[in-house]
Amino acid sequence: MPYPLHSIHREPGPIAMYEILRKSPLADVRAAIRSRGYQSHTAGLGQGYLQANLAIMPERYALDFMRFCQRNPKPCPLTGVSDTGDPMMHTMGRDIDIRTDVPAYNIYRDGKLDGSVTDITDIWQDDFVVFALGCSFTFERALQEAGIPLWHIDNDKTVPMFRSNVETVPAGPFSGKMVVSMRAIPEDRVQEAAEISRRYPLAHGAPVYWGDPAGLGIDDVGKPEWGDPAPVPEGHVPVFWACGVTPQVALENARLPLCITHKPGHMLITDVAEDAEIPVLSPNEIKTQ
Repeated sequence: MPYPLHSIHREPGPIAMYEILRKSPLADVRAAIRSRGYQSHTAGLGQGYLQANLAIMPERYALDFMRFCQRNPKPCPLTGVSDTGDPMMHTMGRDIDIRTDVPAYNIYRDGKLDGSVTDITDIWQDDFVVFALGCSFTFERALQEAGIPLWHIDNDKTVPMFRSNVETVPAGPFSGKMVVSMRAIPEDRVQEAAEISRRYPLAHGAPVYWGDPAGLGIDDVGKPEWGDPAPVPEGHVPVFWACGVTPQVALENARLPLCITHKPGHMLITDVAEDAEIPVLSPNEIKTQ
């Protein structure tokens, strides 16, 4: 059986697989990703659990990158850091192997994208440090529970993302423009959406802007630099949140010889409850889950 899901007896198409995983327990979702049976976006999967963006780099750059996250907490909310050379994210889950448990990874060499892969075991290094950063998928669930529609989830798409004109605070070699993600929100619910997302500071918190995209230096909201185009229907307002692709831009600008990130929209799903006050698992939680 190609997929580790008890309910599947033949290989489903990508859309069918996504719909199955949306209703599946976290263990089945992670097993499907680890076996490379599922290689698409993780929006709407593993509901109730914190999802994370990734940045993986040699240890000699790690302290400067940590400073970058500390100085830019909206786009880079730091939720976990690995031990040097250890691919197991012990504070994020009982059995998370960062080399296999993300649907797709981007590989950067000297600041340029060198391709995307679904497994980084072959290029893992003993000096790598993994950073896990909070993800907007956490507050999206809360918006949906409040009855605020999200077009990209309802249509199995990746949220549109744009490079804004907002500068981040640099640290060492890391710098660049903030990346923002856009969701069209009914105009009478924008304030409500802002208040709901504000409750999740480890998932980017409240929006950074809403209204005319030109205010963020975005010429055409229908042409995202990452993700899929999404409509802004009449009566809706484009709302922009700080985005976890921001560190990818900083990594490009830093021109590290080698670094690895998640492919935008393809997140790590952790074992940490998304409403946890401290985004790490204690040893007791890891043992008893």
